[in-house]
Amino acid sequence: MTEVAEPEVASFPMTRTDPFAPPPAYERFQKARAELVELESGQEAWVLTKHEDVRAMLNDARFSSDRFNPGFPNLFRNVQQQKPGERRLKPSLINMDPPEHGPARRAVVGEFTVKRMKALQPRIQEIVDECIDGMLAGDQPADLVSALSLPVPSLVICEQLGVPYTDHDFFQSHSSRLLNRDATGEERLATVEALRDYLGELVEKKEAAPTDDLLGRQIVKGREEGNYDREALVAMAFLLLIAGHETTANMISLGTVALLEHPGQLEVVKADPSKTLDAIEELLRYFTIAEFATTRVATADVEIGGVTIREGQGVLGLSHAANFDGEAFPEPGKLDITRGGRHHVAFGFGAHQCLGQNLARMELQIVFDTLFRRIPTLKLAAPVAELAFKHDSAIFGIHRLPVTW
Repeated sequence: MTEVAEPEVASFPMTRTDPFAPPPAYERFQKARAELVELESGQEAWVLTKHEDVRAMLNDARFSSDRFNPGFPNLFRNVQQQKPGERRLKPSLINMDPPEHGPARRAVVGEFTVKRMKALQPRIQEIVDECIDGMLAGDQPADLVSALSLPVPSLVICEQLGVPYTDHDFFQSHSSRLLNRDATGEERLATVEALRDYLGELVEKKEAAPTDDLLGRQIVKGREEGNYDREALVAMAFLLLIAGHETTANMISLGTVALLEHPGQLEVVKADPSKTLDAIEELLRYFTIAEFATTRVATADVEIGGVTIREGQGVLGLSHAANFDGEAFPEPGKLDITRGGRHHVAFGFGAHQCLGQNLARMELQIVFDTLFRRIPTLKLAAPVAELAFKHDSAIFGIHRLPVTW
């Protein structure tokens, strides 16, 4: 009798072999729709790849975001679970479930409304112009990451939160270490503790003299409502500080590369700046840099994607695969800024959809409009194949981006 080979169990996370496309194996997963895979941590989890399935999962309260749930999938090796009584950050929005999540999100959502973002627009424009001034006054080739991509969102989130930008080297190096896929469990824990201590001291200072920034306003509001919780505010600051600069910084760099590599698309934006927001939506879909933010654990048996996911099983809603689902986005591998694909899941979906998406869109719009208006001859100073992409990070991006003009 001929033996039938066992199907190979895929190991996650996978590395992008092409910076402009998901890992090749994702195409096979989309044909299977839902499949059980093995993670670096040794756990097994389901992957969902169809756009409709990922959105359905993210909108279903039976899938939990609680990263301290024993069944929650640890994507990377060396991740250590919190032990009872261990000093660590309190849960923040990203790992809260109902009923705690709703009130916690409502408490801060007013800081990210379209109206408040418009009020920030002049200051963001000023920051972008100052960074470009510095780049133009410096040597060529310039590193766009250190000259523009990183300082713009870092300055913006620091001013919004009330974090001294003079400390940016500290929190940027620690956030990079925290996101590094190869960091040990001990390194991650030490990084969390260092950032927690830093933010804890900052919040304590603001308690004595609340400032007119997000942290100061949250202190005043919490005291007035009688529910102020220092540790919860520190956890919130931790999340916003890291997410607020890492994601947008990487999208600035990647978006610049993509537009320079697709000159026809770039010319459309240059000719009509009203198309910039359309370009941003397409770039967000195209790269989907934080594809594992849509990881969950089932708290009940749920049928989805043609399979039954059992209570306690982990689920990876592969948002990068969902954003390359040909049924939702025809010719998904083609960068098309006229696509009109705002239904992408690069910002997630459902109750946990990215809180800062309005801020991210506005920063990207101001950066791209200003960069290509002020430096119309901008070009890459190295082939794409030689660029240092962040294959070692939980958030995809570029370490360095040499440009000239």
